[in-house]
Amino acid sequence: MTQLHDLRLRLLVQQESERIADTQPDDLDLSVVQARCLCWLALLAEAHEEQAGDAERRGDVEQAMGWFADSMRLRDVIQVVSSIEIPLPAVSDHSDHRDQGPLAA
Repeated sequence: MTQLHDLRLRLLVQQESERIADTQPDDLDLSVVQARCLCWLALLAEAHEEQAGDAERRGDVEQAMGWFADSMRLRDVIQVVSSIEIPLPAVSDHSDHRDQGPLAA
């Protein structure tokens, strides 16, 4: 079940990346978008972990488990997003026209 979830998440992120690239091909560096998303996801995961700790200290085990589960889901998303290969923009030089290969974050 976890593999199916990972595949669905990977497909969703790749489809969204392609949609963004198609609508703004010259104005957007997908590697920057990926890096920013990873930063926000890490902050969200950290905040959820802190909320879990606070709930645990208050003795609210059910709430703590919910926050912790959410933080683990966010960590899973971070793994998937960071493993997606983002193609580097083509490097144009007057004497040499080459495309860079994909870059895994």
